[in-house]
Amino acid sequence: AQLVESGGGLVQPGGSLRLSCAASGFNFSSFNMNWHRQAPGKERELVATILTGGSVTYYADTVKDRFTISRDNAKNTVYLQMNSLKPEDTAVYYCMAKSHRPVLGAYQYYWGQGTQVTVSS
Repeated sequence: AQLVESGGGLVQPGGSLRLSCAASGFNFSSFNMNWHRQAPGKERELVATILTGGSVTYYADTVKDRFTISRDNAKNTVYLQMNSLKPEDTAVYYCMAKSHRPVLGAYQYYWGQGTQVTVSS
């Protein structure tokens, strides 16, 4: 199984970026998808979640109304549209897949390598 993030970079405050995460090697449509981030010196935190069908989403309070998570099950890809970016959004952003239900008694988890997002003038 593999998750590959792309779309990170340097952006000015108030700007936008769109992250993508391409999945392969597992049944993407049976997995809930998540974006996490980790800033220097801080713990990794959950940013957004989208369930298998794509109609149910969750956002951390810090990004609500600015970020939008979406998925395309036909393309095995999940996206994170980030608008009105702030310097405190600077972090490495990770894509994570979690199986919708346990498999042989345990949930399956897959992580991507991460993509750097830097918000600075």
